[in-house]
Amino acid sequence: MDILDRIYEQSKEDVAKRRKKVRITDFRSFEGYEHLRKSLYVALQRDENTPVRIIAEIKKASPSQGIIRNDFNPVAIAEDYIQNGAAAISVLTDEPFFQGSLEYLQQVAAISPIPVLRKDFIHDFYQIEEARAHGADAILLIATMLDPVLLSELHHAATEIGLECLVECYDDTDLSRISYEEVRILGVNNRDLRTFKVDVHRGIEMLKTAPEGVMTVSESGLNSPDDLKLLHDKNINAALIGESFMREKSPGKALSNILTYF
Repeated sequence: MDILDRIYEQSKEDVAKRRKKVRITDFRSFEGYEHLRKSLYVALQRDENTPVRIIAEIKKASPSQGIIRNDFNPVAIAEDYIQNGAAAISVLTDEPFFQGSLEYLQQVAAISPIPVLRKDFIHDFYQIEEARAHGADAILLIATMLDPVLLSELHHAATEIGLECLVECYDDTDLSRISYEEVRILGVNNRDLRTFKVDVHRGIEMLKTAPEGVMTVSESGLNSPDDLKLLHDKNINAALIGESFMREKSPGKALSNILTYF
C-alpha cells in the first residue's frame, strides 16, 4: 500500500469517528458556516502583465519530511502571507500525516481577507460541510483518489453550498477523468505522491491542455524566482507553494522574494 492509499484509508476511519461526535446537520449552526465566501477563481486571474498568483500554504509537517516547522503559529503565518502578496492561503487539515487541524483552518479563515483553501484528502460529503463550517472558501479534490462519478458528485455538492474546488491531477489518466463543464480551477501536483518524484515541466505540459477560462495551478517543488518566471512564460495562472516557505524564518518574506522574477 503506497502513501496515498494509506492516507485515504486513515481518512475514512477519521471521518467515521468525527461523524459520531458531530452530525453533518450540526455544521449549519457553526459560526463559520454563514461567513461570506471569497472567490478563489477570481483571486487567481492574471494576464501577461501581472505576476503568477501565489496560493501560500500553511503546513507543519509531511509524511516524507516529518516536521517542517517547529515554530508553528498558523495565524501569524497567515498574516505574514497576506502582508506579502499572497492571492490565497491553503491550510492543511489532515492530522495523522501532516499534523494539520480544522482549528487551524477556522483560525485562519476568521482573519483572512483573501480566499482560504482547505487542503485535505476529501472523499466524503461530510468533509465538504465540515470545510464550510470551519470557514473555507474552497476545497481540494484529488482526481487520482476518487472515481469519476464521486469526483463529480463532490464537486457538485461543494458548488451547491458556495465552495469552489481546486481539482488536482497527477497524470493524463486523471485529466481524462475530469469534466471541464465542472472544473474551473485545475491543479497539477508536480510531486507524485506515490513516488515523491518532482517534475515541474510535466506539470506545465498538462496544465497547458486546459481550455481557456480555466484557472491553472502548478503545485509542489517550486522554490525560486526562476520557477515562477517559467510558469509566467507558460501562462500558468498560479503556484501553490508551502514547504519552501515554511522552512524560512519569515514565510511572507520568502513569498515576497520569490516574486522578484516579475
